[in-house]
Amino acid sequence: MSLLIYNTLTRKKEEFTPLKEKQIGMYVCGVTVYDYCHVGHARAAIVFDTFYRYFQYAGYEVRFVRNFTDIDDKIINRANEEGVDWQEVNRKYIAAFYEDMGKLNIAAPTEEPKATDHIPEMLDMIQSLVEQEKAYEAEGDVFYSIKSFKDYGCLSGKNIDDLQSGARVEVNDTKRNPLDFALWKKSKPGEPFWESPWGPGRPGWHIECSAMSKKYLGDTFDIHGGGKDLVFPHHENEIAQSCGCTGKQPVRYWVHNGFVNIDKEKMSKSLGNFFTIREVCKKYHPEVLRLFLISSHYRSPIDFSEKNLDDATKVLSRFYEGLAGAREKIGNLASIPDFQEKIKNHAFTKKFETAMNDDLNTAVAMAHMNEELRNLNSAVPGKNETEDLAIATAAWEAAGNILGLFAHTPEEFEKQLFEIKNSDLGLDVSKIEQLIADRNSARQSKNWAEADRCRDDLTKMGILIEDTPNGTEWKLK
Repeated sequence: MSLLIYNTLTRKKEEFTPLKEKQIGMYVCGVTVYDYCHVGHARAAIVFDTFYRYFQYAGYEVRFVRNFTDIDDKIINRANEEGVDWQEVNRKYIAAFYEDMGKLNIAAPTEEPKATDHIPEMLDMIQSLVEQEKAYEAEGDVFYSIKSFKDYGCLSGKNIDDLQSGARVEVNDTKRNPLDFALWKKSKPGEPFWESPWGPGRPGWHIECSAMSKKYLGDTFDIHGGGKDLVFPHHENEIAQSCGCTGKQPVRYWVHNGFVNIDKEKMSKSLGNFFTIREVCKKYHPEVLRLFLISSHYRSPIDFSEKNLDDATKVLSRFYEGLAGAREKIGNLASIPDFQEKIKNHAFTKKFETAMNDDLNTAVAMAHMNEELRNLNSAVPGKNETEDLAIATAAWEAAGNILGLFAHTPEEFEKQLFEIKNSDLGLDVSKIEQLIADRNSARQSKNWAEADRCRDDLTKMGILIEDTPNGTEWKLK
């Protein structure tokens, strides 16, 4: 089955055919580094990380570019609020970004350019637009003239006349048209600036992505992604300025993920109804958040709530329990002939690929994961069936890896989940496990007094222990 992708530009699913055989160029708009990432950022990161993983699984060589916007009014304002240099704000929140994305098992892109490292490329692009009379200087600012691009509105479907009569636009008396947007902004006193042919200033937001995608992926590349909120004006403006500069359509497939909603409103910092990734991860395992966000199709809105995260926790716990149980049934098998080929041709793998090839339908893929888990749990391997179970388990686990799941062993996950659930109790799991190990060692040495002391210490911590054939297990009273 061919891979189908919904193209925002054409408003339909299309068969995906890259410019170069088995090679993909993909650019995804990154974050503006002035604050901690929220769940909306997590969804975009996870969606395009899943695209990245699936493309690689399908045999493509992917050049994946995701940028940092590291100069912006919000960054300057945050620096002023905190009384620090604007670059210190960048360093702080870029480090926080990597910490949060690491928790979510986000793979590193091929390139992670920063806007401020690409000022020369932006200036070249702006100069080209000015020389072609598609942009103009006005008192130190440079604006793109949208009337120079007849297809303005092609991505969003917006009509220029309607926009001019009713849309929110930045008020600026120096613009020829209220919809014209800034390519270069004249610097204000005390702001960071770079020299340009039009005087000291800094780039507008839209030009950075056009300049960086052009540098790393060429005049035209395969996929440009981002949240649905970027369709207009950001991506619309990218098309206008890129086409104006090169005369070519910059992107063949525009891909946008849906909103994360709270009480039917988009989660966003501007509305003040957002939760940061680190806030959520204090109460829920990061992989739970990942599973929750892929449980719906990436283009659909998804409702964020504690109930939905609780449900996702139960699903992921069943997955890890099923994985542990299947591995126990399989045991240590000798190498199975043509193992990878058998995984590839397994019935579950085919169903999983069919779902993913249909515009990355992770919701259906997850349904297949749940169905196959029931098969793994009910399998009772006999002498001839153990090999089949090993292949089925490997196929199921491989699908989970493509979705960014199973980054931990079942034992690690269970321990981490317990720590998160009981973090408010101040439990030291390492100390609990050390006391259990010390008790077992004392029992083996017949040092009953020491063994009793360890048990008493555990009891004081509110821990009950039970000796089982599989070892000593513990739980809260």
